[in-house]
Amino acid sequence: MADSSFLRHLSTEAPHLLPWHQVPRTAVSAPHGTTVLAAVFDGGVVMAGDRRATAGHLIAQRDLEKVRQADEHSVVAFAGTVGIAVELVRLFQVELEHYEKIEGVSLTLEGKANQLNSMVKGNFGLAQQGLAVVPLYAGFDVTRGIGRIFTYEVIGGRTEETTYAAVGSGSVFANSALKKLFRPGLSEQQAVRACVEALYDAADEDTATGGPDLTRGIFPVVAVVTAEGFRRYTDEEAATVGRTVVADRTTRPGGPTAV
Repeated sequence: MADSSFLRHLSTEAPHLLPWHQVPRTAVSAPHGTTVLAAVFDGGVVMAGDRRATAGHLIAQRDLEKVRQADEHSVVAFAGTVGIAVELVRLFQVELEHYEKIEGVSLTLEGKANQLNSMVKGNFGLAQQGLAVVPLYAGFDVTRGIGRIFTYEVIGGRTEETTYAAVGSGSVFANSALKKLFRPGLSEQQAVRACVEALYDAADEDTATGGPDLTRGIFPVVAVVTAEGFRRYTDEEAATVGRTVVADRTTRPGGPTAV
């Protein structure tokens, strides 16, 4: 009988293909990415992330996409070592697809969050060497009819956030911004605007977080998940929100006040 878990199958048949298989003996310098965040709104959840990856004091990449579709009704983002994170996200996507093909049904959102947690635990060896990955997971719970957000510790262990969450080096500033901007019953447009404002505040204080780049036309990646499924904002839609935020900051650098 086929194993419904692709991760277990890979661990048995080809463990060398797992992202965390080789643990370096010494610390390794690799590009890191931050900041990502999410917030619930009336009818779903929005997730957004900046585009910058850094290697020490250098900008390694300006247009990294840290927000990825996990499956039809969920989205995952990451902060931390880029190479490991991208492979972990790909493995997570395959894991969800494999389970659905074998079992004929999708995992519950809770089950998907737990599966991602087991992958974070698997990366603990690399995390000890400085190659940590901290994901942010969110989705629409079709059973309960609400958006849900899950955060993770680098050693494993997940926590559900009922309103908003941010991870990465700029998370303390993003969380502070969301704290003043979030309120129950936000519309999708209001939640997206709050998330982009929070990323702007994070970039304003944290050198590892990239703000809207008007010259190069690089803006945060924004995605929403509702009962209709996953939708990534087009570059034009994200640019419209980003340019509006930048324009408003010219007259109010500190951003909007608390509701």
